[in-house]
Amino acid sequence: MNLVNRAKNMLLTPKTEWQAVLEEQPVNNQIIMGYLVPFVLLGAVAAFIGYGLIGFSVLGFHTVGVSWGIYNAILRIVLGIGSMYVTAFVLDALAPSFGSQKDMGRSMQLVVYGSTPSLVAGLFAFLPLLSGIVALAGAVYSIYLWYLGLGPIKNTPEDKKVVYLLVTYAVLLVVYFILSAILALILLPIFGLGTMAGGFHL
Repeated sequence: MNLVNRAKNMLLTPKTEWQAVLEEQPVNNQIIMGYLVPFVLLGAVAAFIGYGLIGFSVLGFHTVGVSWGIYNAILRIVLGIGSMYVTAFVLDALAPSFGSQKDMGRSMQLVVYGSTPSLVAGLFAFLPLLSGIVALAGAVYSIYLWYLGLGPIKNTPEDKKVVYLLVTYAVLLVVYFILSAILALILLPIFGLGTMAGGFHL
């Protein structure tokens, strides 16, 4: 699997690419280390540049600093990997309830590869003012990719796709924001950044 080709094909020809994914034997470590981690690390670097060197504005006040950059970079790494693991686990656990195949490897494929638009959107974190809009667009397109992948990857019946998708994506959002809150409580004081909840960046 070539990371660039997989990402490009997921974005441009997702139906065809899901069939290509189906033909692969899923190996969780390869999916995580070979695809997810590179995106997450690049997103972390982008976040450091954006929040640490360029800065962001809140209520008319421009904020910038190395501490903010490090904080947001750590946030990207922990959330990017942690939320994917938890979501794949929940997706797989719920599979029998929606007439779908229970296979952790396939669940990891669906969650990680289906999140390609969000992962790519994370690379725009070097522009904090723009990154929120790009992240929203990436999230919407990721939902569509998950929907397309449920059939071939999880053998989900057509009439159960929407509910399965909504439940799983709701889990992803809940996990994301819980982890964000926990990290904010732990890291903000460490970096002397006060009580501002800078952790809630998509």
